[in-house]
Amino acid sequence: MRNTSTPGTASFGIALGPLLYYWPRATVMQFYADVAESSVDRVYLGETVCTRRHELRHAHWIEIAQMLRDAGKEVVLSTPVLVESDSDIACMRRVCEQDEFLVEANDIGAVRCMGGRPFVGGPHLNVYHADTLAWLASLGASGCVMPVEMDGATLAALSAGRCAGVALEVLAWGRMPLAFSARCFTARHHRLRKDACEFRCLDYPDGLVAATGEGQAFFTLNGIQTQSATCLDLCAQALTMAHVGIDMLRVSPQSTGTLDAVAALAAIRSGTRPPAPSGVLPAGAEPSNGYWHGRPGIAWEARP
Repeated sequence: MRNTSTPGTASFGIALGPLLYYWPRATVMQFYADVAESSVDRVYLGETVCTRRHELRHAHWIEIAQMLRDAGKEVVLSTPVLVESDSDIACMRRVCEQDEFLVEANDIGAVRCMGGRPFVGGPHLNVYHADTLAWLASLGASGCVMPVEMDGATLAALSAGRCAGVALEVLAWGRMPLAFSARCFTARHHRLRKDACEFRCLDYPDGLVAATGEGQAFFTLNGIQTQSATCLDLCAQALTMAHVGIDMLRVSPQSTGTLDAVAALAAIRSGTRPPAPSGVLPAGAEPSNGYWHGRPGIAWEARP
């Protein structure tokens, strides 16, 4: 449903994106137990990066989903982003063919697998204009997550031109997912083959930061995924996004600071805190918001 907030009010939901890192099962279970007590409205669950990760299987994600639903959260199951093997296809089909929870389709194969049933289009479907959004809606999309590199003016124009009944979601806090590759960079860093990686991602709960030759943190390596080294923080723009019709603001899980960022957005939404940067960062990360201002994504601008 289209956001109809007016100046002076803020009407937006708070979403928790899928866990992009490889954490031990006990850590994951405790994290979502804490999420159940938080101000999050919608929670995305499932393995979107690497189907070789095996701390949690599909049945475990369903158990977590049921627990969160019982706690009053809306739950969405996410499909893998890069589907290239039989195991990837099997994982995608398990998510798409269940009918207990809404699905986030992260590639066109998953959209096709949904067969016209309602789904949320993931950020990697690359929706940049209203015609694409309308086409996805014709295939069953009830909402769509916007690409992280979309600037504020383009986002407002897309929101104004979208078809009725399609909700828009924007990443507001967390390291930005930028690209996927068939090569596992974490394994390569350790001089290991992808299919014999020894599950080294477990050693990096927030990914492995890569620096330039000058020593500037530039990317974060997370298996086959490349992320920003910086932490996107659009909490200061939360009311602006609500006023142009964005329905849901997403927080991407990090090993520290995640629920503090959720609390900051909830306080902005309730009016008990003015719109401002969250002041919360994952360990070792700098803030960024350059894409919002039409600048390189790594940039940070303090202006409203």
